[in-house]
Amino acid sequence: MYETIIVGGGPAGITAGIYLARKKINFLMVTLDIGGQTLKSGGIENYLGHQYITGPELAEKFAQHLREFSIDLKEGEKVEKIEKNDDAFTVFSGNEKYNGKTVIVCTGRKPKELTVPGEKEFYNRGISYCATCDGPLFSGTRVAVVGGGNSGLEVALQMVRIASKVFVIERDNRLTGDKILIDRLSKADNLEVLTSTKVVEIFGEKLVSGMTVDIDGKKKNLDIEGVLVEIGSIPNSHIFEGVEKNLAGEIVIDCSTRTSISGLFAAGDVTNVFKKQIIIACGEGAKAAIAASEYLYMGG
Repeated sequence: MYETIIVGGGPAGITAGIYLARKKINFLMVTLDIGGQTLKSGGIENYLGHQYITGPELAEKFAQHLREFSIDLKEGEKVEKIEKNDDAFTVFSGNEKYNGKTVIVCTGRKPKELTVPGEKEFYNRGISYCATCDGPLFSGTRVAVVGGGNSGLEVALQMVRIASKVFVIERDNRLTGDKILIDRLSKADNLEVLTSTKVVEIFGEKLVSGMTVDIDGKKKNLDIEGVLVEIGSIPNSHIFEGVEKNLAGEIVIDCSTRTSISGLFAAGDVTNVFKKQIIIACGEGAKAAIAASEYLYMGG
């Protein structure tokens, strides 16, 4: 029986783990990876103490800090369900199950899909949801970045340096990302922005060779070899069905990261916290660890 089980190893989960380790709390961390969505981030210019750092570099610094402590870590495991029985929780991961007096859910989010013909068939054969992971594979090719928000524009900035041609596709009638990103992209001579545009189909043989789009009601085929999808994300909150969630599926928390279930805490992008940022997730993870320790030793 652990005092606390942290589910998820992104910025929120890692910070919670460091705080619990320093408090000598007997805890377990169960996660698919160490770093979470930070691993998929490109250049980061707004994390305190770093004028510029890549997502993988920052994730590695987080991991190094966490591993300074002797902790019980189950990496490479996907939690499928959490149940509460009396005053304890059971966390189910594959054929394993773990028991804890408290749980901190830090499962983050997953990318939204386009849900168009060809998307599933060409996943990892020209379609990617992680430009940081896969962008270099498209060096010298023609690619489409789907999404005109900050994430999409950041990916486009990466790709104009290495791809021969980059299309940015946005359903709205304008790009919705920050002006600083739009200004930077305006300097690229291998970029074409398509607004009021919907993806209809992705096609090819063994690999992606093109995409059909609808531009203001008119169909057009784009000659491309890669599709980078950046249209937002949804919270990984399905593992605990009994907890209160908002209409977006995010776990509802108070300012102390407490959920509607006594002893269950949540932190980071899986929650209804204002804005999804690495530095915010870290702060929420710290709060969750402090709240869980107070629940354990001070009666909540």
